[in-house]
Amino acid sequence: MSSNQKLYEGKAKILYTTADPEILLTYFKDDATAFNAQKRGTIVGKGKINCTISSQLFKLLEAYDIPTHFIDCPAQDQMLVKRVKILPIEVIVRNIAAGSLCRQTGLAEGTIFKFPLVEYCYKNDSLQDPLLTRDRLLIMELATPEQLEHIRNLALKINDILKSFFDQCQITLVDFKIEFGLDANDNLILADEISPDSCRLWDQSQTEPNLRVMDKDRFRRDIGNVEAAYQQVLKRILTQVG
Repeated sequence: MSSNQKLYEGKAKILYTTADPEILLTYFKDDATAFNAQKRGTIVGKGKINCTISSQLFKLLEAYDIPTHFIDCPAQDQMLVKRVKILPIEVIVRNIAAGSLCRQTGLAEGTIFKFPLVEYCYKNDSLQDPLLTRDRLLIMELATPEQLEHIRNLALKINDILKSFFDQCQITLVDFKIEFGLDANDNLILADEISPDSCRLWDQSQTEPNLRVMDKDRFRRDIGNVEAAYQQVLKRILTQVG
């Protein structure tokens, strides 16, 4: 990795160039942030866990014809990915009320929705990633109407696949955040990561609110045992994929 040039460093990952200009190397860090990086910390082993979980879920989605940027994992905390131009849109799919949605709407945590809620946020730290309406998104020219429709359809398909898979792992997929990018041929593909950092995951064997949390809410809310929760998610996923 030392022979590669650092291209970008975010809160949880570092991107490096490779010998192929269309392939990047992603290094997953153990750093943890919450509330737009106002809270910082370290989750021991998080980089390796999230990289492994993401790789398994990307391969799962690819098997269902969802295009992703995933290529391979040369190391437990490193992922080779297709170079994409990330759209500055965070796509959030919610199946159950939790987190900011409860604070913004007054919905009780745990409210199960009759249909998945798809939301969009502007990926901009200085503006604190504001929630966008469809028309705002289009007026800001963050995506075309055709891209936005494709994004929504892909997000809902991804939700169906992941919900079913996590259910087999005895985990409830509460909500998740994903990002999309355009590859060298302007094809829209899934990028970034899918992990306990970007998903809310509840243990189906637990009913007590704090005990069921298996994601970054354990860090956000100072519940504790963050590493153990992440490791348990990884263990169940690897058991399920065989």
